[in-house]
Amino acid sequence: MASAGWDGARHLPLDGDASMRRYIRLIGPKDRRAMLMDAPPELGEDTRPFLAVTELLHAAGLSAPQVLAADPVQGFLLLEDLGDALYVREATTPARERLLYEAAVDVLAQLHRNPPAGQQRLGPYDAATYATEAALFVEWYVAGGRPEPPSADLRAEYLGHIAEATAKLAPSVLVLRDYHAENLLWLAERRGLARVGLLDYQDALIGHPAYDLVSLLEDARRDTTPELREAMQRHYLETTGAASEPFLAAYAALGAQRNLKILGIFARLARRDGKRAYLAHLPRVWQHLMRDLEHPELTALRAFVARWAPIPDAALCARLEAAS
Repeated sequence: MASAGWDGARHLPLDGDASMRRYIRLIGPKDRRAMLMDAPPELGEDTRPFLAVTELLHAAGLSAPQVLAADPVQGFLLLEDLGDALYVREATTPARERLLYEAAVDVLAQLHRNPPAGQQRLGPYDAATYATEAALFVEWYVAGGRPEPPSADLRAEYLGHIAEATAKLAPSVLVLRDYHAENLLWLAERRGLARVGLLDYQDALIGHPAYDLVSLLEDARRDTTPELREAMQRHYLETTGAASEPFLAAYAALGAQRNLKILGIFARLARRDGKRAYLAHLPRVWQHLMRDLEHPELTALRAFVARWAPIPDAALCARLEAAS
């Protein structure tokens, strides 16, 4: 990004995520900072969705990073550096955690009550997408705990339960999809909704209003208490005026779908990519799933999971590691 005035800046690579993207902090004269996203197109990455969603979020008055320079062909974006005050580091006491999470819920309420113009250009988070994602659970997690691959009939039965669970979830709002404590920053110097910095939203779609609340409260990498989850559900319902019973039913269904997907993704990261660190999060995700499956509308899916899915204990993790 020499043409953008950052020639000679110091480069500080940041920890990566589950994608092929890399992030590098650039530090120039007088401690001027920016963030370089390296998203190689040859590895399947595409910066154009990030740019499109950034525009939508800015139109809504939210704190997505400003784009300083872009080279989508080469897969480079130079972005405003929003700092290091991630929620996962800042939510250090119950009172502060509640402050931060209420602000994050307020951002969702704003997006849902006042949809940004142009969001209809995004694709729908629909039944086909739910099925494709949820299939990862059988293909990688269940398969990793069995001596033989799951049969086509077993996969079809499972996807039938997923279709039943998600049948009523009409897409209507912008969902960022990875809305959790490692992708949210606390920008204390800003005011109102702008205090919540947003990251990693390039996969946004038009989906159900409950999805990002599930992502926030059923965090795969950070424990949340029952008290926090219940308080934030109430806060969302009171702020938006959404009807409680259907919303909480949708929350449970989406929680189940999302956590099944994550179990599959983490198993795949271990088995296919050798990224074994993700196995440490399986018990937390499993606990989220078990709570979601307690909803009476998810009885059939709960029975399927109880019959076919291994508990993520040390023995299963050892099998998943051995398969990598």
